[in-house]
Amino acid sequence: MIRTFFPEDRVGRSLTLSTMAFALSSGVFYTVSTLYFTLVVGLAPTTVGLGLGIAGGAGVLSSYVSGRLADRLGAHRVQVAATALNGAAMLGYTLTSDAVAFTVVACLATAMRSASGTSKQAMLARWYTGPERVEVRARMRVVTNVFIGLGTVAAAAALLAGTAAAYRAAMLVSGLLLLTASVPLARLAGRVPELAGRMAAPAGPAKGAAAGPSPLKDRTYVASVACNTVVAMQFGLMTVGVPLWVASTEAPTALVSVLLVLNTVVVALLQVRFSRGVHDVRRAGIAVRRASWLLALACGAYALAGYGNVAVACALLLVAAFAHTLGEILGEAGGWGMAFELADPRSAGAYQGLSQTGYSIAAMVSPVLVTATAVEHGTVGWLALAVLFVAGGTGAAAVARRHRPAPAADGPAPVTEPVGSPPA
Repeated sequence: MIRTFFPEDRVGRSLTLSTMAFALSSGVFYTVSTLYFTLVVGLAPTTVGLGLGIAGGAGVLSSYVSGRLADRLGAHRVQVAATALNGAAMLGYTLTSDAVAFTVVACLATAMRSASGTSKQAMLARWYTGPERVEVRARMRVVTNVFIGLGTVAAAAALLAGTAAAYRAAMLVSGLLLLTASVPLARLAGRVPELAGRMAAPAGPAKGAAAGPSPLKDRTYVASVACNTVVAMQFGLMTVGVPLWVASTEAPTALVSVLLVLNTVVVALLQVRFSRGVHDVRRAGIAVRRASWLLALACGAYALAGYGNVAVACALLLVAAFAHTLGEILGEAGGWGMAFELADPRSAGAYQGLSQTGYSIAAMVSPVLVTATAVEHGTVGWLALAVLFVAGGTGAAAVARRHRPAPAADGPAPVTEPVGSPPA
């Protein structure tokens, strides 16, 4: 845990500090945003949903474009700009008064959030190598989950107050935290002289163009992203499907909070451990396949919870949430391993951009998918989701199994110093 929250190397430490502020902001925003938009701004719930849907499309586009920009301008520069602009957009929410302004600000905020995620992934891909970058990514996910939880707890003050001023103050805090998140990253370039040279791709024959290939022409990578996108739809299951499903069972709705806390604790305890070894592509594929079976098991337990009394429903929901969280951890770990190791290092930003595009698509589609299957059709819908997850995991394992590593001579020049160590 000390290494997780206080990394030794400067790049990891700056990324972790930034992630802490970013996650705190997210926890506050997720807790109060819907109530702020409907009760304070006065927007109808359908208007909020439509605006956020349009913003989701902007996020999908930004995920890929920002990867290209990271290769050309430097991943660290894109990360600083995207995080700061995201903070500015959050502050802009406090000035919105109609649907058009809300949608414009939402598009900017979502696009910059996606760009921040892509550029962070590109920074990890360029600064770290092999098992180290997957481990650092896993540690950052632990930090994210813990600090989102802390942000959620802090935002409870606004919910208790229940006033427009309290909700507006929470939104201001969310924006200021994002601006703060850009500070450690902005200072990093001056403290690590070699950073700029490692964060951008070498120039290609065309002026200003990166030398590496396009990931869209890499069929193996595209297939990997497609399969992992299917598995990543499980996030919508936890955030949208499970709360709605719990409300339809005999279990008390307060159990939703217990399930979310269980998810946070298990991720914090096991994410780093379960991420070891997935820098090997085949092991990463196996991890994703195992994740899909755990998710299918969770879907079955969720479905059965709808038939039991209070005690049986609560027990099955806890079992389902535990299996779901284990599947989430394995799926994330395997997905990172495949995203990093199948990528061409000459176009690290573009490849990670395509990978993050898959996650953005999953985030946009999964709420609709989950409600249209499990929530609307019960057991049949849960079984359909289980089949979908298994198909995605099986496909990912097949892609990983057929992967043939490039000869060592074709790879990047060997690194003579530990990549993650602080500069002398």
